[in-house]
Amino acid sequence: MNDRSVSNASAPLALANMPVTTMANAIRALAMDAVQQANSGHPGMPMGMAEIAVALWGRHLAHNPANPQWANRDRFVLSNGHGSMLQYALLHLSGYDLPLQELKKFRQLHSRTPGHPEFGYTPGVETTTGPLGQGFANAVGMALAEKLLAAEFNRPAFDVVDHCTYVFAGDGCMMEGISHEAASLAGTWQLNKLIAVYDDNGISIDGEVKYWFTDNTAQRFEAYGWNVIGPIDGHNVDAIDRAIAAAKRQGTRPTLIIAKTIIGKGSPGRAGTEKAHGEALGEAEVEATRVALGWPHETFTVPQDAYAAWDAKAVGAERETKWNQLFRAYAERYPHEAGEFERRVARTLPAAYFAARDAALAAATQKRESVATRKASQLALEALAPSLPELIGGSADLTGSNLTKWSKAGALRPDALNGRHINYGVREFGMCAIASGLAVHGGFLPFVGTFLTFSDYARNALRMAALMKLRVVYVFTHDSIGLGEDGPTHQAVEHAATLRLIPNMDVWRPADTVESLIAWAAAIERADGPTCLLLSRQSLPFVARDVDVDVIRRGAYVMIEAANGVGSAQAVLIATGSEVGLAVDAQNKLAGQGVAVRVVSMPATTVFDRQSTKYKSQVLPEGVPRIAIEAGVTDFWWKYVRADGAVIGIDRFGESAPAKDVFEYFGFTVDNVVATVKQVIAESAKT
Repeated sequence: MNDRSVSNASAPLALANMPVTTMANAIRALAMDAVQQANSGHPGMPMGMAEIAVALWGRHLAHNPANPQWANRDRFVLSNGHGSMLQYALLHLSGYDLPLQELKKFRQLHSRTPGHPEFGYTPGVETTTGPLGQGFANAVGMALAEKLLAAEFNRPAFDVVDHCTYVFAGDGCMMEGISHEAASLAGTWQLNKLIAVYDDNGISIDGEVKYWFTDNTAQRFEAYGWNVIGPIDGHNVDAIDRAIAAAKRQGTRPTLIIAKTIIGKGSPGRAGTEKAHGEALGEAEVEATRVALGWPHETFTVPQDAYAAWDAKAVGAERETKWNQLFRAYAERYPHEAGEFERRVARTLPAAYFAARDAALAAATQKRESVATRKASQLALEALAPSLPELIGGSADLTGSNLTKWSKAGALRPDALNGRHINYGVREFGMCAIASGLAVHGGFLPFVGTFLTFSDYARNALRMAALMKLRVVYVFTHDSIGLGEDGPTHQAVEHAATLRLIPNMDVWRPADTVESLIAWAAAIERADGPTCLLLSRQSLPFVARDVDVDVIRRGAYVMIEAANGVGSAQAVLIATGSEVGLAVDAQNKLAGQGVAVRVVSMPATTVFDRQSTKYKSQVLPEGVPRIAIEAGVTDFWWKYVRADGAVIGIDRFGESAPAKDVFEYFGFTVDNVVATVKQVIAESAKT
């Protein structure tokens, strides 16, 4: 029993009677009309890839326009996302809830047809694309998710997970380094249900790519372990159809189909030139194109016979109905597996996780271990991962340093698909974009690891995950000058601040085992965005606190109030991560000198900023001077300490030396903190 029994023959019957050129020209017309009306956009790629789209969407793609979230649908990714009107035209023509009016509002405020495809805005868009190459890497993650879920849940005669991942990519995607990283892993992982179609039109914004892109792409992908088909004529629907069919028969290798096309095909004055790439054709050229295509219809007009040929609602409903029948039979035979699959697809956490979390918090509070927070993170994984079968993580060749592997994880290999730890190799950007693909596919909760300073390599993937509100966890260790001897190349100084600036990105820099566990729990339980965990290389002291651990979830809290008998707080020390212990030591010394100081731990500024004004004023009371301590750039902290406060930080690159010496050199000492607090209090008293 297999949902693919709804074969290619179930493509719209009208396809056999409708010239494929008419179907392709419907795409071209909608694309050029929408771009012209917006006077902005990229008509060339949709016009050039129209026949490729006819072959895939008309003859192969398993989807249901009435239910874009059907679990076993094929995934389609437009990595060359600037050609978004191709996807919007396909979604509209095949029957998704994307009416013509939305195409008329292409690139306009609050429309469902933004300039580049955005996940969560347009039904049928599987991932946000536009930054070239990232959609390709997302597709690798999706294909990996399918393969792993199939290995975990399928049973003889019950292939409940059985779908392909298709990705369209252009010259820009092939040039971007992330495509190299992701393609290499896809070949290693033998993702045979990943099928990429390369729109080889030889044109980019600057003109003919032969002057700056002379790779032998076919040989490159063959070296990665891919099955390569072509070059073929990208305007021959039957040739493309045969190539896709051959790709689907692959048993071990992903497939790259190289399709030679003409950018802007159909435009008599722009076809084959960079002028077709990223600007409206112009009214005169649009009319000339209608004549050249033999398309007599008015602007935004598609004849009913073309709509009928494209309509995929009946076929989609048939496919999903057969799969539902299969799944019901599967649930009767394997009720536990079916329930677990449904939970994973719904992205709900199991009850066992919450029990494990609470037990781990109680144990951490009692045990009071002083360890590096990277080790505290691994302890959290040991406690939580066994209750989360969807948790899958890895590292960019730094497993022993990031401590991203827990004891029962097992290594993911092509012959060990039950492994839950991924060796990504030195591929930070590809790793993070693949994790986004795992997350957006569903069924997995991915995390990845590298040194904090190397987050720069992957930054745009982090930004895209935040834009898509994906649940991905980034484990960034060696978070400051505390890594010591490796020096300024590896010492993160500006990174915490810049990550906090990414909208919708939560950033935690915990101080000890308890805060690390809370940070992990917050990341796992967050359903609307990604989380960065910034962790120390060096051991940090456990901080005894007399607070309910739930208050830590608010991002900042009063860790230790001003010493009893000294009076109300004269200043507030705000610290994160490795500097919290320093703040506590300084508080103790100040108390001995008759100065009362409150210590506020602020492990997640982004979470604290979302709290109520009342809570924030309770933690950071008005009228009390504040001093922030963090081994990083100071600019970020002035919004908390304000003009009458101070920041103890670093506004330059670090130094190569043992961590203790580096901290002392940059003034992260009890004596410097004490002196700074006294100075701030004295200056505050003068005003």
